[in-house]
Amino acid sequence: MIEADEVLAHAMLPLLDARLELYRQFLDLDRRVKHAARSDNVCLRMMTVPGVGPIAALTFNAAIDDPARFKRSRTVAAHFGLTPRRYQSGEHDNPGRISRAGDRDVRATLYAAANALLMRTMAGSQIKSWGMRLMRTKGRRRAVVAVARKLAVLLHRMWADGTEFRPVKVEGTA
Repeated sequence: MIEADEVLAHAMLPLLDARLELYRQFLDLDRRVKHAARSDNVCLRMMTVPGVGPIAALTFNAAIDDPARFKRSRTVAAHFGLTPRRYQSGEHDNPGRISRAGDRDVRATLYAAANALLMRTMAGSQIKSWGMRLMRTKGRRRAVVAVARKLAVLLHRMWADGTEFRPVKVEGTA
């Protein structure tokens, strides 16, 4: 159809060539990211967690840099702003939205990994079943943030201890 109309071909063929070149560049960058994640033992260990892919593992690895910076793994989630703000005054104690402190890109990557864990991963795990129960009571967005917070703690603990992720069989899964 494009070749039949000379004016349309003159306008569309350069756009299609540019799209093809962008797609080739995307594939090359994707291959490089996967290679970088596979060549790092810490990232390989992190990618055993459901929902955590090469981009999430590399981003978390680069942001933390040294797991000894944090005395407790729980403080990692607060470092990236995944803990709720609190408004306390007199008799009022209202938990608010997340604090959004720290690196926005790491927070977004952990959120995407948690969303993938809850929505796309077919394998059952304790984290997924906990998140699904939370989703029924608190809503999807709050559950995803809570799972992202748990993933941050889990990834740091795995890195600090040098342990592997071991999925625990969950009731109701085959």
